[in-house]
Amino acid sequence: MASPITPSTGLGSGLAIGDIVTALVNADKLAKQTQITTQTKLVTTKLSGIGTLQSAMSAFQTLLKPPTGTTSSLNFAGYSAKSSDETKVTVKSDNTAVPGTHSVTVNALATSSSVATAAFADSTSAIPSGSNLTITQNGISKSYTIAAGATLASVVKQINADSSTTNISANLITDANGTRMVLGSSVTGLNSDISTTSDIAGFTINSGTKLDTTSASSAGYIGEKPVNADVTVDGFNFISASNTIDKNLGGVALTLQPGSKGSTTTVTVSTNTDGLKTSLQAFIDSYNTVVRAISSVTKATISDTPDKTTGATVTPAALTGDSMPRSILSAMRNELVTTGASGNLTVLSQLGISTSQTDGTLSLDGTKFDAAMTKGLAGDVQQLFSGTGDGSNGLISRMNAAISPYTQTGGIFDTRKSSLNKQQSDLTDQQTALDLRVTTMTATLTAKYNAMDLLVGQLKASATSITSFFDSLNAQQSG
Repeated sequence: MASPITPSTGLGSGLAIGDIVTALVNADKLAKQTQITTQTKLVTTKLSGIGTLQSAMSAFQTLLKPPTGTTSSLNFAGYSAKSSDETKVTVKSDNTAVPGTHSVTVNALATSSSVATAAFADSTSAIPSGSNLTITQNGISKSYTIAAGATLASVVKQINADSSTTNISANLITDANGTRMVLGSSVTGLNSDISTTSDIAGFTINSGTKLDTTSASSAGYIGEKPVNADVTVDGFNFISASNTIDKNLGGVALTLQPGSKGSTTTVTVSTNTDGLKTSLQAFIDSYNTVVRAISSVTKATISDTPDKTTGATVTPAALTGDSMPRSILSAMRNELVTTGASGNLTVLSQLGISTSQTDGTLSLDGTKFDAAMTKGLAGDVQQLFSGTGDGSNGLISRMNAAISPYTQTGGIFDTRKSSLNKQQSDLTDQQTALDLRVTTMTATLTAKYNAMDLLVGQLKASATSITSFFDSLNAQQSG
């Protein structure tokens, strides 16, 4: 399709039609285009500023409350327990632990029940439909109805579907006698034997009967019956159904490892000075990142040279004048000075943590921190940050609660971004409409000026013809 715009100079009128049309169209669209351009830049800048804040705060929140299944790098345990041999005994301490050295001898490990059915031809052996199987452990029973077409393998799958609640899992083992279904449990300790009853031949297992692995018809427990853990700590003997012993040595949980029977391990509990300092610094660094992000999106830039377009010497930041960043900073600072869990530590300055009067960032004075540790405040650090009870009165939990309204799905950040994205979409629609108006107006004006140019050309041609006629007439009369 040919362009509606004629060459820059009209053939009939001699006018610069293209320039005239362009000037008229630009004058018409100037105000609206300026508005759209200014608003688009403002919305884009605000979205970028909110993105900067959200990124910094999300990282801070992840540090405070890691996603489910991950471990936090913050460890405010006041005391640290260490094992001389973690292949035998691993240890974990809490805020009630007391510095000291302990000798741990493992006399026996807690074991779990393992039983097996009689042997079948193979895993695809058909099980009579309508049959029942009941598995019992610690007086708790779970019954299964065997569906039509069931096999030994499908019964195993049926049992394992409930493993998370029954703590019993099934497997298949094949030897020279055939394939047996073996049941095991994550529950340990004396009297945690597994037994079964069934109307299926070979499925009934008596917990008191030992399996004869040489007999295909034998069913019973494998190896030894389950027993309790037996451990001696500093000469005191303790019995536990579990291999994790957390109620006998104050503030310290012992976990006995496989193969540790007969071993003696030294457990040392000491003040967790290095760990606390590392966690405090990580907390401070992440907090400061948020503070600096807030400053970067709110602090205007002052220049000695005026802007060439506006003449202004102050350039606003993305969120200069916006109340949201100030609210975030206020909420975070409020938690730093709020007294949570009671204890000997009430303010962060007691740990050598201070706030810069210049930019609001935190810093840790190592000398003051070490002095606090020598005063025996390690346990109070844990209480200050981790809290008591459910931990909701600790600084970590309170700080997380303070920033969650902004970072959570559907929170303040998401709401603001949604609103800005809608504005951006509306501006895009306005730009499209303006572009269409410009195109239409250009075509209309061009057509009108082309028509005018044609008319002028025709009038000029007529004038030339009339002039020629009279010139000819005059010439004849003169002759």
